[in-house]
Formats: sequence, C-alpha cells, structure tokens
Amino acid sequence: MNNKQLLASAALAVALSTVVTAPAQAASKEKCYGVALAGQNDCGNLAGTHSCAGQSTLDNDAGEWKLVAKGTCEDIGGLLKAAAKKRFENKKSN
Repeated sequence: MNNKQLLASAALAVALSTVVTAPAQAASKEKCYGVALAGQNDCGNLAGTHSCAGQSTLDNDAGEWKLVAKGTCEDIGGLLKAAAKKRFENKKSN
C-alpha cells in the first residue's frame, strides 16, 4: 500500500467513525431552553428569528437552547421544549 492509499484509508476511517459516534452522543443529550448565554446558543430559536448557532442576543432567553446531558436541564434551571414553547406562546399573546 502506497502513502496515498494509506492516507486515504485513514481519512475515510476518521470520517466514518465521526458519523457513527455522533448519533450516540446526541442520544445522551437534550435541548435545554433558557440556559444559553448571549452568543452561545446551539442553533435556531423558537421565535424563528435566526437559524444558526451563536446568534442569541440575551442571556437565558427562554427561546434559545443548548444541548445538555439528558436529565440535567431542569436541574440547572432550564426548560424542556414543551415548557419553553408554552412560555413562548404565553409571552407572545400578552
């Protein structure tokens, strides 16, 4: 096996191992709303005003989320999705 084949094989192995482990890691985490600091959210918000990570503008906004270890969200003062949606809808209607 020459160096190019060896390098290509190693790159493929790394790429495949990343794809296999990502779902396992995601299964042990959950979205936790209201705990992200400004600029540190993990993705889009409930309001739909942005769809990317790092775009939150307020600390602990109930519409912004971070991934946390499953079962720890409420312990750290956060909300699970159903509760966050309810709070968002109530806030929107007032």
